[in-house]
Amino acid sequence: MRLTDLIPAIRDRKRTLQIAVDGVLEEQPFRQAMPTTSLIPMSDVNTLPDGDDGTLAILCPKVTAEDRARDSHQKKGTRLARQEGWEDIAHLIAEADRVRAKTGGGMPVAELVAYGARADVVSSAEHALLHGAPDCEAAVLDGIEALESVLAEFENCPWTAAVVALAHMDLAWAWRGTDWLQDLPERNRNAFAAHFDRANDVLAPIDPHRCNSPFLASAHAMLSSGKQRDARRLTRSFEDLIDLDPHNARAMRHFGTQMLPRWHGDYEALELAARRNAGRTYDVWGNGGYTWVMFDAIATDPEACARLDHDFFVEGLQDILQFSHDQYVVNLLASYCANTMQNGTTGHPEADVMRARIGENAEWIARSHLREVHPLLWAHAARGFDNALRVSCPRRFAEAGLADARHYLAEIFQRDSEAGQTVIFTEGEVTAEAY
Repeated sequence: MRLTDLIPAIRDRKRTLQIAVDGVLEEQPFRQAMPTTSLIPMSDVNTLPDGDDGTLAILCPKVTAEDRARDSHQKKGTRLARQEGWEDIAHLIAEADRVRAKTGGGMPVAELVAYGARADVVSSAEHALLHGAPDCEAAVLDGIEALESVLAEFENCPWTAAVVALAHMDLAWAWRGTDWLQDLPERNRNAFAAHFDRANDVLAPIDPHRCNSPFLASAHAMLSSGKQRDARRLTRSFEDLIDLDPHNARAMRHFGTQMLPRWHGDYEALELAARRNAGRTYDVWGNGGYTWVMFDAIATDPEACARLDHDFFVEGLQDILQFSHDQYVVNLLASYCANTMQNGTTGHPEADVMRARIGENAEWIARSHLREVHPLLWAHAARGFDNALRVSCPRRFAEAGLADARHYLAEIFQRDSEAGQTVIFTEGEVTAEAY
């Protein structure tokens, strides 16, 4: 199927949407490759009242260091793309990739620049697919055709080729969503396949190992995730990526999700992949390699959660926080345990027991490691870190996350607050001081 054949289907596609109380656009089926974030203004130190006497005092930055870094790299890619600075984009990606540059929270800089470079094309297409548009042909096809012309100009540049291939994959997932493949309309399946076929053509000549490139290996892994069920190929692609950059926890999380039965694997293959990953990355993460692979998989699949090796998973949580002290990672793990796993039920008795047990770990993480609150992470945790999420009102979304963090911290420090003490989170440790 040719991409131009998709135009009539695009014109027909419209969807009724509404905004939830926390600012999320509901009934959104599409996956954003790397959602951007907006922050609400907050004081640097947030005092969270609890009860009649006590208070909690914890740093709550207006803009976290992680958000600032991610935003900077993405905007740099977007700005250069708008200026037709593709040679500079390729240089930035290649250099960041060579040194394995990451933000404090572990996000590869090369991927951020690459996402920024294709963001205008992807976002305009997603908007057309989501709402319908009077000029759908231009909205969906003109952008990707412009990137194809860039590829023709820089045909021997693997970094530019990967950006174009990733843009095709982003558009494919916009059509695909996260539903079971057999539940999709035929036109959606055809569009998904057409974009992935083109991405495959672009990436096929590129060897990530010859380039010693985690960025190119990541693009190949993303390509494998869109292919027909082939657990061996998928496993090989992700293990190649992880070997090239074992510090990339985001790749491990995505690997685990793709090993679920609804995508490419099964529960036994998921468990095996997580254990193999722990062994392969032990020098970097300890047993955290198991935890990262299971992280999103057990949050979205009750049966996978019910089968989890709880003790191994918790050992992994502890090891991750031994290897990374960044507050983004601390907030990620704390909010995951408290908001994603502890709140809500799945209807699967064994899974719900396991979720509650995992949720209990939020307290020691908060008491021993939490020094500042990242509201957006807590808000995303409440929605299960769903990559299909579209936040229509970032302020309301962040406020909901801050409220969740406030409620949880007030709960675990209730006894101190009732005694009239102020609980203060500092770089050294959490202390409780009387008035």
